[in-house]
Amino acid sequence: MKKSWMIIPLLILTGCTEENIRKIDVEMYNAVGDSLGKIKVAEQAKGVKLSVDLNGLPAGDHAIHIHDKGKCKAPDFKSAGNHFNPDNKEHGLLHPKGAHAGDLPNLMVGDDGSVKVDLTAPNVTLKDGKTSLFTKDGTTIVIDEGKDDGMTPPSGDSGKRIACGEITKDKKANK
Repeated sequence: MKKSWMIIPLLILTGCTEENIRKIDVEMYNAVGDSLGKIKVAEQAKGVKLSVDLNGLPAGDHAIHIHDKGKCKAPDFKSAGNHFNPDNKEHGLLHPKGAHAGDLPNLMVGDDGSVKVDLTAPNVTLKDGKTSLFTKDGTTIVIDEGKDDGMTPPSGDSGKRIACGEITKDKKANK
């Protein structure tokens, strides 16, 4: 008796087991645990757009950065780690050798404690890869008490951390 074998090719499809996340909401909290609002993070053609809509911050200019750890433990938010810097760049948007991927323009908070602005982080993504915000350690968004001077390591002489939000896949807005 002759045996026949049928070979069925196995197709391996990448990205089919998990949704490609295009947008997430990051809830921001102050040092006493009060919600300040949300930052909507959305994948763009180059980088991500951060739509900031917050209330309850001190008036004035404040540094905002993406950090390399996914925990926001109050009151000092040191658990958020350092600035997200997968390419080992220097600190500051004004640095001639390039900035950390997590360096962002300062926020200008109004006298009423609110800020509503769109920022772009051109050197990060929500997609897989070296510059993905979805790392094994997680990432966060941190706001500091003062403004970032654009050069001084490690964080632009911007003072203590006053607000933090965790960037996680389970806080999806819309795909």
